[in-house]
Order: sequence, then structure tokens, then C-alpha cells
Amino acid sequence: MAALLLMTALAISALESHRAVGQSEGDSMANRFHVPMPTLGGTQIWSDRMHRAGYRVQYNELTKHSRLLDPRNVRRGWGTEAEMEHLLDEYCPEPPYPTSKPIVVLMHGLMRTDGSMKSLEGKFQEAGYEQTIRFGYASTRSPLAQSADNLRRVLEGQHRDAEFCFVGHSMGNIVLRHLVGDLQRQGDPVKVLPRCRAMVMLGPPNQGAMIARRLATTGVFEWVVGPGGMELGPRWSEIEDRLATPPFPFAIAAGKFEAGRIRNPLVEGDSDFVVSLDEAKLDGAETIQEFPVLHSFLMNDPDVQKWTVDFIESKLAGE
Repeated sequence: MAALLLMTALAISALESHRAVGQSEGDSMANRFHVPMPTLGGTQIWSDRMHRAGYRVQYNELTKHSRLLDPRNVRRGWGTEAEMEHLLDEYCPEPPYPTSKPIVVLMHGLMRTDGSMKSLEGKFQEAGYEQTIRFGYASTRSPLAQSADNLRRVLEGQHRDAEFCFVGHSMGNIVLRHLVGDLQRQGDPVKVLPRCRAMVMLGPPNQGAMIARRLATTGVFEWVVGPGGMELGPRWSEIEDRLATPPFPFAIAAGKFEAGRIRNPLVEGDSDFVVSLDEAKLDGAETIQEFPVLHSFLMNDPDVQKWTVDFIESKLAGE
């Protein structure tokens, strides 16, 4: 099923972008820009690089061209990244001014899309968070370093006074930890880190993933999950030192099933069927809350959602 979804995404991308890679110099930019086309919003091969009031500049990791999507995921233009940034300025000249609460940035996991975080986004909006970003990235086509750089671009493109809270599912947490390490090592010119307030990690493979190491012995696994998935498994040692512990309050929600219930033989010990409880742990977490929920459904579980919103609220209140 995963391979079928990936092949479908590739086919859709090829259909959408074949004119981009074959565009002649005689074709005008206007001819490219003003051909609205509904899209799926980004499936496995698209990464967000700019995010402004629901408009997104996305980069195709295969064809290397960019496009601009509006808040309804309608394509408003395609071409080079510079052209799309210019077009974004026409539709939305400035990033939104900060509201009374931070921007909530939601990051999906491996082989998922930003749509998987939509239900949780709604819970934050109900709690009064007016600005949210569902960060989409090509989890199966890009190494973690590239995904972290794309997230960096999105955050640096927000208002200079904007603050951030984060919720990551699975690989999304590792992307954020990679970014934190990059900012600490390479510099943080627009001071993103001091503006980060709190984070909740859902099912994070903070110590790598045994299931990825065991499945990596099959050639199919690498083809399906790409370099990022392999970095969570057999290539974990290559990225582990690049990951930082968030220097702001964070908590972990981990799935755990009681003894005698459903088990995955590819994962050792108590787990959510994908990430073990020991793999989810990370020194520095304020708390680790266990839930009897499968890995793939953590972000949609009502109890997990309430606990996540409550933790973020408590940290903003100074508790």
C-alpha cells in the first residue's frame, strides 16, 4: 500500500510539472503563473519552504521546481523558487502580525502528509490559537538535514516577533531536533530559538527505531522510505550527534500496550507498535505520558489531543 501511494504521488507530480521542466525561454512567466489547478497539497515529494497566512511555496524534491499553493491548496503558479517567492509577495506581501498566542507548528511523521495533523490543528484553534502551520515535507524523498533546512526557512519567514510552539509526530520530532542542532552550531541570525516556547513530541523515535533497522535488510524498505527513513534505522549513527535536545520545555506522549495485548515482533519491549517506550525517551523531558494508542493514531486520539493542548497551555502560563 505504501509503495502504491508513493507511485501515485510520483505520477501526479509528473503530470503537474512536465511543462515546467520543458518550458521554453519564449514562454512568459505570466503564462506559468495564472493557471489555477487544484492539488493534493503535497504528497511525499513536496516540501514547504515558505508559509504565509496559508499560502505555501513548495519545492519538488524530484523535478526541482517550485509552486505556490493558496490556502485551499489550489496551485497559483509554478516555476523557479525565486519566481514563486515573488508571486507570494503579490498575494500576501507580509507575514501575519503575531496574535496573543504563539504560532503552533505541527510536523507530521514518516510517509504521512500535513493533513494527518489537521484534527489536532483544530483542537488548538478551538483553544484560541489563531495562527497554525502544518509543515509538510518530503519525508520519504529527503534526508533529515534537508527537511530541517526547509523547516528553518519556514520559521525564519514568519514575523520577526512571532513566537512558536511545536507538536511533532514520529519523524517530525527528529526534524525539529535536527534544526535545533543546526541553529546552535551554525548560528541563529533571526533568533528563532529564543522565540520557541514549548513542544510536545508524539511517539518520537528519539533513540532511533529498531523496526527501521530490522526492515532495512530488505531492499524494498529503502526504496519506500528513502534516506530519511534509513537515517532512523541503520544510519542513525550518522545523524545522532547532529540532534539537539530542545532548549525549551517539552513533553513526550508515548503509546504503550499492556502485557498480553497486541505486539509487534519487530519492536522490543513496550511500544505503540512502531516506537518502543525506551526509544521515545529523551533526557530533559518534563514528563512522559503513556497512552494505550497505536503509533499511527496518536495525533488523532482525543485524550492525547487534550493532554497536548493542556501541556502547551500550562507552559505558556508559566507553570
